[in-house]
Amino acid sequence: MDTLTRSPLAQTVATTPTDIWNDSCAVDELEYAIGFGAVGATCNPTIVHDVWKKDPAHWRARVRTVAEENPAWTEVDLAWAIVEEMSLAGAKLLEPTFVRFGGKKGRLSMQTNPTFHRTPDRMLEHGVHFDSLAPNIIVKFPATKVGIAVMEEATYRGVSINCTVSFSVAQAVAAAEAVERGLRRREADGLPVDHMGPVITIMVGRLEDWLRVQTERDGIVADPAALPWSGIAVFKRAYGIFRERAFRARPLAAAIRHHYHWSEFVGGECVVTLPSIWQKRFNASAVEVRPRMDDPVDPAIVAELSARFPDFGRAYKPDGLTIDAFDTFPPTVRTLRGFIASYHELLHAVTDAVLPNPD
Repeated sequence: MDTLTRSPLAQTVATTPTDIWNDSCAVDELEYAIGFGAVGATCNPTIVHDVWKKDPAHWRARVRTVAEENPAWTEVDLAWAIVEEMSLAGAKLLEPTFVRFGGKKGRLSMQTNPTFHRTPDRMLEHGVHFDSLAPNIIVKFPATKVGIAVMEEATYRGVSINCTVSFSVAQAVAAAEAVERGLRRREADGLPVDHMGPVITIMVGRLEDWLRVQTERDGIVADPAALPWSGIAVFKRAYGIFRERAFRARPLAAAIRHHYHWSEFVGGECVVTLPSIWQKRFNASAVEVRPRMDDPVDPAIVAELSARFPDFGRAYKPDGLTIDAFDTFPPTVRTLRGFIASYHELLHAVTDAVLPNPD
C-alpha cells in the first residue's frame, strides 16, 4: 500500500459511506484534504480571519486593491468581498467532485452574517446571494428560532443548507424537519430537488467544551472519562432519529477535539469536518478504521452525564429544548458571541488595511 491508501482518512472515505470535509477554505489545506479523499469544505468569518493572519501582507494589499476599485464600498462590503473571494477559490477546487457526484458532494459552505441571527429577511437574502455565487455553494444558517424558519424558506428557494450553531438533538431534528418542509414544498410545485445536498451540523466539541466550563465554574465532580462522550452521544442519538424518519439532510459532526469525534462516526452516512491539523494527526495515527457509528455509547456514561449536567440532558433528549429555548441554550450563546467577535476582528483587519496606522 502507498501512503495515501494506508492513511486512515482515505480509508474512511474509500471503505465506508462517511464523508470527510476540510474545516477551512485555505487553499493549501484544502488541497491536502482533497488528496486524502475529502469531498467538501467550509468557510466563515472566523476561518477567513485565520487565513488572513497566515498571510496578512497579501490580504491587506488585496483589500486595498478592492477598495480602490470600489471607492463607495464600506469596510463591511470589503470584508464580505474577501470572504467571497476565499470561498470561491475553495469552491473551484471542489467543483470536479461536485460534478462527479451530481451535487451530493463537492460543496463549499459559506456562513451568513452572524449578526443576522435575529433578522430573518436579511439572513435569507444573504443566503440566497451566496447560493448564486457558484453551483456548489452550501449555505450555513444558525439553529436559532429565526434560523430554523429561514432554513425552510431557503430550501424551498433551492438553496442547499448547512445548519450551524447546533449542539442538541432537538436543534438537529428541528433543522432537518425544516429542510423536509422546504423540499416537499418544492416537490409540490414541480421544482427539482435531486441536485440539493443539505447537511445538519452538530458541533460535538463545543457541547463538550461547555460541560468542561461548567465543571470548573460550578465545581462539578464527574467521571472525567465521561465528558469526551457527550457530543458523541448526542450525535449518535440524532443520527438514529434521522434514519428512523428518513430525513434527506445528512448529519455533520463539527468542532473536533479528539479522535473519537471522527473514529466513533466512521461507518455512518454522515459527514465529519476536520481542521487540517487534525487531519494530519489522524493520518499519522494508528487508530483502526472500522465502522463504529452503530456502536451505542455506554448507558452508564449517558447516565453519568445526565445526572451531573442538566445541559447534557437538554442536548441529548429529543424534547430537551423547545424552539424558543434554542437562542438561550448556553452553547448557542457562547458560539454566536464567538462568531460575532471573530466577524468584528475581520472588520478591524479590513479597516487597518484601508486606513493603516501612521504611527
